[in-house]
Amino acid sequence: MVKICVVDTTFARVDMAKHAIEVLTSLMPDVKIVRRTVPGIKDIPVEIKRLMESEDCDAGMVFGWVGPTLTDKITYAVYSMAIQLVQLTLGKHVLDVTVHEDEAESESELYRIAVDRARKHAENLYLLLRSPETLSRYAGMGKRQGYPDVGPIEV
Repeated sequence: MVKICVVDTTFARVDMAKHAIEVLTSLMPDVKIVRRTVPGIKDIPVEIKRLMESEDCDAGMVFGWVGPTLTDKITYAVYSMAIQLVQLTLGKHVLDVTVHEDEAESESELYRIAVDRARKHAENLYLLLRSPETLSRYAGMGKRQGYPDVGPIEV
């Protein structure tokens, strides 16, 4: 049985974790999901580390939502570095699924990006855990999460 820790926030405007969990449970019926929700992205790194250690999870997914201001972007950069540190400390994958509010001009497009990104990252985590060699077939293919794939550059 694979155990995956999931941490999301109340600040997010879309329940991305719900969509990722749906994908993970369909791909891995034996998966155990441990989910926690925190107020904002600055709370995620410590929660995912604490949870992965206490629950002995095989991997994690974190779901962030970032506002449009420069302060928000700087906060995200610090948060992203903290998630990298958690991964290096634990020696386990923690996929960061973050949406920036200025990625889209409409709420419906922002919703579509968030759901697509959550679902595709869940598929990526499944492959990392159950079939890592499969990812090599996609190397250089311009795959995207949240947007349509752009394909490889061929000259």
